Amino acid sequence: MSLNALYVDFNSYFASVEQQLVPELRGKPIGVLAVLAETTCCIAASYEAKAFGVRTGTSVREARKLCPTIRFVEARPPLYVEYHHKLIEIVESCTHVEKVLSIDEMVCKLTGSQQVKENALQLAAKIKRAINKQFEYIHCSIGIAPNTFLAKLASNMQKPNGCVVIEQQDIPEKLYSLKPRHLTGIGKRMEERLNHFGLTTMQALYAANKQQLRAAWGSVEGDRMYDKLRGIEVTRLNNERKSLGHSHVLPPELRTQRGALSVLHRLLQKACVRLRSYDLHTSKIHVRVKFTNHPTWVIEANCSPTDNTLSITHTFETLWESYPTKKVVPQAVGISFSGFINKQEYIVDLFETEVVETNRKLSTALDKLNSKYGKNTIYLGGAHNALYASQVKIAFNYVPDLIVEN
Repeated sequence: MSLNALYVDFNSYFASVEQQLVPELRGKPIGVLAVLAETTCCIAASYEAKAFGVRTGTSVREARKLCPTIRFVEARPPLYVEYHHKLIEIVESCTHVEKVLSIDEMVCKLTGSQQVKENALQLAAKIKRAINKQFEYIHCSIGIAPNTFLAKLASNMQKPNGCVVIEQQDIPEKLYSLKPRHLTGIGKRMEERLNHFGLTTMQALYAANKQQLRAAWGSVEGDRMYDKLRGIEVTRLNNERKSLGHSHVLPPELRTQRGALSVLHRLLQKACVRLRSYDLHTSKIHVRVKFTNHPTWVIEANCSPTDNTLSITHTFETLWESYPTKKVVPQAVGISFSGFINKQEYIVDLFETEVVETNRKLSTALDKLNSKYGKNTIYLGGAHNALYASQVKIAFNYVPDLIVEN
């Protein structure tokens, strides 16, 4: 089986962009925070900080203990997205980018002579040189393999700035030094399931047949893992969106009931814009508030399928009436939508047609005005106290559209 995939994984991406942009940060241990506050945690760390044990999820207090000289910077998502597109252009100048998988990962399909190991390695070196020529402090690890899954795995084997090839003849021996949890899709809970089925090592996992893996996964994902480990390219069976939403760590000045409510209104309005950009209607709203001194509050409600901000806001405000009455201190909030149907499939109730059409025109007009004249040109009043508290967020496997998510 030929080498078919070249996987590019940018190392400590957020931190590297900051070091590229700010000379004083170069070569220094830095932690990137969603908001500058002692009660939050790192969403990224430079390799200099990682050397001290600082990782994504490390609290600010713990990071200071591990690395007293660490410097913290507030995340700048729009800049990370901007550099993301610049890096795609650089890789594209060397070879076609088949698919962008996240803000810092992309895969290129190898064809013809590129599938020969020596040529694939030359291509990887060319990509690294092209990146280094424009951005000296942004590095990437590259994995080359018969399929995307193994290429991603190879890119993780030598960080930072490495390049690893897994050929068909290397399978499975080259995988045996790894543990099942190193595989994409195997988290803590899945690892516990595998342990329950006796699949505690890569040797055991690779030796299992499809039926055994299907039983361990409890779904067809077990069959898919069997093929992926053998270098077969497996496409997703279902790419339908399951949910969308936004979350935000509250800055100290907004850690009140009123502040949390304002930020949630802002998040809701941003999510509604995205909802309409995907031509979707939601039928379920989910709200989450994490407290510093109380268990997390989670509440959800079903609603008639809609993409209208006013209707969704009404449902949200009804949910908010159940907000804890105790003296709680909100630390982070989130709102998400699910239960989607396509806009084209939605049938308007005969007695609501006029209202729905009026609301649709209103929402469309607001989206166009904000897109043309800038974010917050027009907004619903509930978000007034948090207009600039909720910046663009970058989640795993998702690159935000800066035009839509203003």
